[in-house]
Amino acid sequence: MPERPLRVILEGRPAVGKTTVARRLGELLREAGVPLAGFVTEEIRERGRRVGFAIETFDGAHAVLAHVGLPGPPRVGRYGVDLTTFERLALPALASPRERGVVLIDELGKMELASESFRAAVSSLLEQPVALVATVQVARNAFTDALKHRSDVELIRVAAGNRDELPGQLVARFGGRADG
Repeated sequence: MPERPLRVILEGRPAVGKTTVARRLGELLREAGVPLAGFVTEEIRERGRRVGFAIETFDGAHAVLAHVGLPGPPRVGRYGVDLTTFERLALPALASPRERGVVLIDELGKMELASESFRAAVSSLLEQPVALVATVQVARNAFTDALKHRSDVELIRVAAGNRDELPGQLVARFGGRADG
């Protein structure tokens, strides 16, 4: 019987460093030669103030996910979310995970989960023998709560005390080196 793929959800409060952990894990996996699919999100700042979020896929595509200047819908807080652009980048990034690789999703948040197609793609991934790391906020959400309670998912809490070591620990578990 084949070994079950490792699936990890990194849960943490806003600004604790989930994206930093995801980005560093992606770098370490690439350095270790582990095939990588998925995306990370980053804040967009103007004059020191957060005005939006961008998405960047691991194959180099980059676009605005949400911005105070976008009309939406949907709107999440003060941000209009561009679901069409998000789906154009995120769905292909998840659609064909490479064999024995890792799919890294940063993050399963309100903006991303506003896309029904994205939720379906994540659910579909979990029905395949794919290794996965996803970041989520602590806040309750029916979709992410269900993922956190799956028997084939390991939930790890990201905090100031473990965020620097997590990428190295995880890359070792996914078959890469832990040095670096």
